Amino acid sequence: MNSANTKTSNNQESNATASEGGLTRIALRKFKKNFWGVFSLSFLVLCTFIAIFAYALAPDDSENANQMHLSIHSKRPGFEVQMLTIPSNSEKQNGLDKFFFGKKTTASEIPIASYQLTENGIEISEYTSDGSAGLSKEYLHALFLSTKDIKSIPEYYVSVKKFRLGTDKYGRDLLSRMLIGIRVSLAIGFVAVFISLLIGVTLGAVAGYYGGRVDAAIMWLINVTWSIPTLLLVIAITLALGKGFWQVFIAVGLTMWVEVARVVRGQVMGVKQMQFVTAARALGFNDWRIITKHILPNSLAPVIIISAANFAGAILIESGLSFLGIGAQPPTPSWGGIIKDHYAYIILGKPYLAVIPGLAIMSLVTAFMLIGNALRDALDVKN
Repeated sequence: MNSANTKTSNNQESNATASEGGLTRIALRKFKKNFWGVFSLSFLVLCTFIAIFAYALAPDDSENANQMHLSIHSKRPGFEVQMLTIPSNSEKQNGLDKFFFGKKTTASEIPIASYQLTENGIEISEYTSDGSAGLSKEYLHALFLSTKDIKSIPEYYVSVKKFRLGTDKYGRDLLSRMLIGIRVSLAIGFVAVFISLLIGVTLGAVAGYYGGRVDAAIMWLINVTWSIPTLLLVIAITLALGKGFWQVFIAVGLTMWVEVARVVRGQVMGVKQMQFVTAARALGFNDWRIITKHILPNSLAPVIIISAANFAGAILIESGLSFLGIGAQPPTPSWGGIIKDHYAYIILGKPYLAVIPGLAIMSLVTAFMLIGNALRDALDVKN
């Protein structure tokens, strides 16, 4: 008898798996037909590629793209200037560390208007924005150890540097800051969504499955958390944990689980009444197996859609926190932090310094929202 029951159970699970696989293929085909969904997914793949290879792509590969040139601050996109590089002793770094975190120490770069060789080295006139004569300095040949003679200094250490998106108020390359800043936005999204799913799915499944006092207690916690404004709660958690990179991730994640828990609870309450769950109970399966193997796989379609929206929400919250000065701390580049540093330039004739990161945030958030809409349509069995 037990053998027959086990065989029947296995057949039910096999049929369920086959049905689930068929629905997955149908959903995938529907998603592929959605132009904006596919376009947004391709855009996110490109953003992820840029985030991984940020330091390899960035013109300024110093740590946090923090090479400052105050004499060329707030320059327009496409600005070019001659640059004298003064070599320095760099820390020894392995290739992997340099690839992911940039160069720990870099040579000093000095924007120059002109230069001339002298008997002892090279004399330069520093660049000035108003076109006036800059400060003249002489650098001895001994500083340029890799050159055989003075005549070879310009060949190796003087170059024309182009800032494709201009420079920020500290003279840092804006393109490099933007490329590395995408890491913060994507990382905050992934970590926040992971934390929200971990907490939300667990509490929602427990509340929906057991009901009664357990459900009432969890719903009380959900309602209390829901009643507190999200940004205010994030600020409170951030201040409690301290300012920092990972503290922001945790704070945002701890405020986004509520909606996930509510949706999962509702789904579980509906699915647990179905016949295959009743059959699983009759076969003596424990609650853990019923929840994880039978109920949750049939309840996660709406959660996937919410996760896309939460990803976009996490990016916006992080940008808001950075704008308020309690997000990612300088010199870590953050799109919200870049807007904070330059929003005053909107009325000073240089709006691009704030508009460029603003457009980047808008593009990334829109992409996630479009993916969420495409997933909603693809997973809708009625269409």
